[in-house]
Amino acid sequence: MAFRHLLTTPLRALMTRLIAAWVRPRLIEPAPEALVLEPSLPVFYVLPRPAISDVLLLASLTRHHGLPLAGGRRRIGQLTLPACLALPAPRRRLWKRGAHPEAPFLPLIEQRLAEAGREVQLVPVSIFWGRAPGKRFGFWRMVAADSWQLTGRLRRLLSVLVNRRSVEVHFGAPLRLGDLPGAADADARMTNRKAARLLRVHFRRVRSRVLGPDLSHRRTLIEGVARSPEVREVIATMAAEGRPSAERLQHRALRYGREIASNMTYPVLRFMDGLLRRLWNRLYDGVDVRGLERVKALAGDHTLVYVPCHRSHVDYLLLSYVLYHDGLMPPHVAAGRNLNMPLIGPLLRRGGAFFLRRTFRDNRLYTAVFNAYLHRLISRGHPLEYFIEGGRSRSGRMLPARPGMLAMTLRSFLRSAAAGHHQPLAFIPVHIGYERIIENASYQRELRGGKKRKESPLALLRMLGRLRQPFGRVSVNVGEPLLMADFLDGEVGGGWREAREARPVWLDEVVPRLGEALCRRINAAAALNPINLVALALLATPHHAIEARLLERQLDLLAELQRRLPGAAHASLPPGTPAEWVDQALALGMVQRRAHPLGDIVLADASQAALLGWYRNNVLHLFALAGLTAFAFRHQPAHDLDTLEGLLAPGWPILARELMVAPPASLREVLSAMLGVLTELGLLARSETGWQRREEPLDAGECLDLLGQLMQPSLERGYLLLAVLLDAGPGRLTAEALADQGRQLAERLALLSGRDAPEFFDTRLFVSLVESLEQEGWLWRSAEEQLLFNDRLCDAASHSRRLFDPLLRHRLQLVTRQA
Repeated sequence: MAFRHLLTTPLRALMTRLIAAWVRPRLIEPAPEALVLEPSLPVFYVLPRPAISDVLLLASLTRHHGLPLAGGRRRIGQLTLPACLALPAPRRRLWKRGAHPEAPFLPLIEQRLAEAGREVQLVPVSIFWGRAPGKRFGFWRMVAADSWQLTGRLRRLLSVLVNRRSVEVHFGAPLRLGDLPGAADADARMTNRKAARLLRVHFRRVRSRVLGPDLSHRRTLIEGVARSPEVREVIATMAAEGRPSAERLQHRALRYGREIASNMTYPVLRFMDGLLRRLWNRLYDGVDVRGLERVKALAGDHTLVYVPCHRSHVDYLLLSYVLYHDGLMPPHVAAGRNLNMPLIGPLLRRGGAFFLRRTFRDNRLYTAVFNAYLHRLISRGHPLEYFIEGGRSRSGRMLPARPGMLAMTLRSFLRSAAAGHHQPLAFIPVHIGYERIIENASYQRELRGGKKRKESPLALLRMLGRLRQPFGRVSVNVGEPLLMADFLDGEVGGGWREAREARPVWLDEVVPRLGEALCRRINAAAALNPINLVALALLATPHHAIEARLLERQLDLLAELQRRLPGAAHASLPPGTPAEWVDQALALGMVQRRAHPLGDIVLADASQAALLGWYRNNVLHLFALAGLTAFAFRHQPAHDLDTLEGLLAPGWPILARELMVAPPASLREVLSAMLGVLTELGLLARSETGWQRREEPLDAGECLDLLGQLMQPSLERGYLLLAVLLDAGPGRLTAEALADQGRQLAERLALLSGRDAPEFFDTRLFVSLVESLEQEGWLWRSAEEQLLFNDRLCDAASHSRRLFDPLLRHRLQLVTRQA
C-alpha cells in the first residue's frame, strides 16, 4: 500500500525532481527514441519489483526523453491505474518462501475481454543501481549494489546515494495485451498469471545478462574445487603411487586453486571502468563496436564463451570494457601466469582474470584442479573469455587454434549434458582491429629473431611512455555466434547427448574442427580500416611507392569490391573517402608523402613497410578470391570460366585454409560473380569466349595487377614447397623437414628479391601449408612418418604453374635449383 500511496501524494513531484537532479544514468538501452511504441495505444510500464526509487527515476526519464509519462495514474475506459506497475514480491514466511501475490494486470485483461478493441502496451523496465556481481559476502553486496537478492528500504536508500552515476536502465520490447499467452481465453486470472510468468522470465534473463550468476566467495570456491570428486580421485591415485601423502597433495591442490582462481570484485570493476574510459580517450580517437546485439540475444539464457583474436595486450581490457559499458557482464578472462606480476596481477585478478600456466600436461594434479575450476565457471553460467590462438599474433594473421582450452570447455559441456542440467553454451567470435598497436616495435624485433621480453611492471612503465603517441581508432566486431549443441549435432549427430564417458573417442577429431570453425568466424568479422587498406595497396607495389592518385583509386576499388561482393559476412568498412584514409595513415606515421611536380607520391621506408605488413595480414583474407582471380590474368590475358575454374580449383582449398576463410559451396558460382564485378568496375572486358584484360585505360591494368599482387606471396610459398617435395620424391622427407626446407628457400628468395618481410618465411606458415596438403588428401604419411604422394599431386602442381608468368617462374626455379 505504501508503494502506491506515495505515488498519489504531492511528494511525488518533489521527489521526482530530486531524483532527476541527483542521478545520472550510465546506460539507457535501447535509446528511448528507438523504442517502437504505437502512439495510439496507452502505455503502462512494468517493473520487476515494487521500488519507490525506480518509479521516481522512471518518471523523470520518461518526461526528459518525451516518452509516455511513467508518473501519476492513467485512465483506460472505466479503469484508473498507476502508469507504472510492478510485479508483486513474494510473500515471505519464516520457514519458507511464499507464493507470488496476484499480478496487477487483471483489471486490464478483464476490461479487454469485455471490450475487444481495448488494447494497451506493457513496457518492461529493468533498473540496476550499480552492477556488483552477486557474492555471498562483502561490504558492497551488503549495502550498495544491486544483486540477485531483493533489497530492503535502507539498502536501497544507500544504493541510491552511492550509485548515482552507475545506474543502468534496460527497456524491454513493448508487449500488447492481445499478445499475452491465453489472451483470447475467458479465464482472466489464468491469463494474468501467464502474463506475470512471461514477464518474470524476461526480467530474469535481463538480470542474468547484466549481473551474471552469483559468484561464490573465492575461498569457498577454491575449497570446493580442491575437494571435488575429480581432484580427490587424482590425489588418491598419486598417493597410492608413493607420491607425497594425501594430506600434502590436498594442500598443494588448494595452493593451485589460489594460483588460478579469479576474485572479481565490484569496486575494482567500477575503478577499471573509469580508468579504462580515460585510457581509451587518451589512447584512441574512438572505439567502434558492431554486432553486440547478437550477444544480447543469447546472454540471458546461454553460457557465453568469448573467443577474440589476439593481437595486443589491450585486447582483454578492451573487450571487458566494451561489454561492461554496453550493459553486459564482463567475462572471466584466461590469462597467462606471466601476467600475474606484482601490482598488475592482483588488479587483473579482481577484474575477473584467472591465471593458467603455459603448459601443465605432465602435472596431473594441476590439470585436475584447473579442469574442476573451469567446469564450475561453465556449469554455473559465468561468461568466459580466452584466446584460442594461445598467444598474440606477431605476423598479424589469424593463428591456428590451440586445442587445450577448447577441449576442456567441450568436456565440461558434455559433463553437464550427461548430468542432465547443462545450460546452452555459445562461442562468441570477436575480431579486434587496430589502426596502430602499442606493440609495433616488439613484434618487428621478435619476427627478426629477437627474444620475447618477459612482462614486468618496469616494462609496463616503459609502455606508458608511449601513450602520448597517436593510435587512431579501434574496432570491436562481433561475429556469428557458434552454438555448441548445434555444432555437435552437425559433427557427430545427436548421440553426443547420451555420451557418458569423460573423453569420447571422437573428441580429438572434433576439437580441431571446432577451432577451424571459430577461426573462420573471427576472420569473417574483420574490420577494414584506413591503415590496413593503405597497406594492402602500397605493399603490392615493387618498391613500396605509388602515385597518390593511383593509390586513392586502388583504395576505392578495394572498398567497392567489399561492398559488392563481401569477402566475409560481417566485415566492416571505415567511414570517409580514400583521400581521408591516406591522410589518416600519414597522421599516424605509417607512410610518407613526397611532393612532386607531376603528382605527389606516397611511399613507405623499410621500417614502415615491415609494420604495414602486420596490418595487411589482418584483412588479407577478405580479398583472397579477388586477388587470386586477378593474378590469373597477369600472365594470360584472357580466360573462359571453365579454364579459370580448372586453373584455380586445385590450389583454392589450400589457400582458403591458410587464410582461414570458409570455402564456398560452389567455386564456379563465386568465380562467375567475381568476374562480373571486376567487369563492372572496369578491370576486365567481356569477350565472346570469356573475359580478358582491358588495354585501355592504363589505370585499369595497373589496378588489376596490384589486386593480383596480394596473393603472390602465398602462391610463391606454395610453389617453393611443392618444388622441394617433387624434387625429393615420395617417401624421402618428413613433414618437419619439408617445412624447414621450404622456409629456407623462402628466406633466400626474400633476400634476393629485396623483400624485407620476415613473415614471408615464417615457419608456422610452412607447417600449416604441409598440414593443409595432408588434410586435403594430396599428401599422406608412411609408417616411418615419411610423406607420400602420387601423380595426382604432380599433375596439379604442373597445372598450377601456369598461373605464373615465365619471368617469375624462372626466378623461383633458379632459387630452387641453387639451393
